Order: sequence, then C-alpha cells, then structure tokens
Amino acid sequence: MNRRDFGTWGDVHVTVNDDYVALAEIRRPPDNFFDHDLIASLCVAFEAADADDACRAIVLASEGRHFCAGANFRSKQPATEGPSGRHLYDEAVRLFETRTPVVAAIQGAAIGGGLGLALMPDFRIACPEARFSANFARLGFHHGFGLSVTLPRLVGPQAAAELLYTGRRVKGDEARTLGLCDRLVSRENVREEATALAREIAISAPLAVDSIRQTLRGELPEAIRAATDREKAEQDRLQTTEDWREGVRAMGERRQPDFKGR
Repeated sequence: MNRRDFGTWGDVHVTVNDDYVALAEIRRPPDNFFDHDLIASLCVAFEAADADDACRAIVLASEGRHFCAGANFRSKQPATEGPSGRHLYDEAVRLFETRTPVVAAIQGAAIGGGLGLALMPDFRIACPEARFSANFARLGFHHGFGLSVTLPRLVGPQAAAELLYTGRRVKGDEARTLGLCDRLVSRENVREEATALAREIAISAPLAVDSIRQTLRGELPEAIRAATDREKAEQDRLQTTEDWREGVRAMGERRQPDFKGR
C-alpha cells in the first residue's frame, strides 16, 4: 500500500494511502502530553483532511508508549491557552467539527484530557495494555474536554458518574465491556486494526457516510461547546483551592492525596 506525506502541523504528522485513509500521528513520545498547541495542530490537520478528496477516513495514532497521558503538570508552560488567548477547549470544539470519520488507535494510556481526546473519534481500537482514566477528581478539580457529553454517551450516565467521581483506571478488557473501545486486539496490531476499520469506512460512498455521520453526530459540536463552557469555568474555580494544589503535589510524589475539602 503506497503511503505519501500529506503534511506536518507542529507535532502532528499526516500521511495518506491509496485507499483514502489518512494517518495522523502525534509525535511527542513517550507520553504524548497534550496542550493547546497540540490540539490546535490536530485541528488544522483534520481540517486539511476534510478539504481533500484523497481523505475519506482518518486514523488518529500516537508515537511512543502512550496514546496521550494528559497534561504535563510539571511543565512551566500553560497547557490551556495559546498565543492568541484562545482556550484549549475552543480548539476541542473545532476537533468535534471534523467532517471526516476518525478511528483512534490506543496503544497505551489515555488519561485526563487524553481520555477526552480519545473519545472525540467515532471509534476506538485498543489493546489489553491500554488504560483509560478520567482522573480529574483525584487531582482536585473538574473534568474537561467535553467528557460531560462524550463519556455518558458511550458508557451510560451511571458508569460515567462512577468513573468521574472516582477517577479510577480502566484496563483494556473492562474498557471493551464498558464501551470505551470498540475492538480489542494485541498491542502490536492496534494501528493495523484501526487502519482496517478506517479502510472499511473509506470504501463506502463518501456522501452517504457524511450524511449518516451528520445524523448521528451533528449535534455534538454545540453540545461540546456548552459542556466545555461550564467545564473550564469550574476548572478555573477549583484550581484556586488547596485540594487542587494537594492533588498535583500527591501525583508528583506518587502518593495518595490528603484532601481537606477547601
């Protein structure tokens, strides 16, 4: 299968093959921490794919050990805002506006905002070694990246509430049972299986796929916009608390946090 370069945007490199399948690879190994710049780069890459008839499906993959281990709280650079002042979640809404179907290849951890990114695509292919966690409450603040919408949409409101309240990690086998991923394969076959599913989508009539997708997902961008407006406001509020500072310290020290409720 011939694969050619399609473009590079920041740490996102895109190739496309003869079967109309684009591979968008995040290149921040091993953890692929996300920030505003990474999500903005993905937006531009996906918008370029939307505009090109050579791309009918996208595989979203990451180089390294993890799919996306969330934000890097040890970084001195702010993760949520870009040079223009646009918030990270404004870029997240743009991602959900992508018209091309997306299949995620999840070979490792999808944690915090990384889970939010993993739930943006239409489908997820994972392996037993994958880990999923909405660990925000364990850090002392509110979840984000539209998880208020995407998580209950996939696993139901009760399971979503449990995952958000506890922040516990879900392994690949349980993730498949819950509905966090659609297929479970060996780690070395994750990207191949994701590409195979994307190829199945790409050989369908593109106008029909687009029409069906808009019926199924057309309301998502506005739902994500409304959700992230509240999510970022609550994050800003809770990041002023002692519990937030304790949560980040405890994570860095790899210990159980001692929250005081203030």
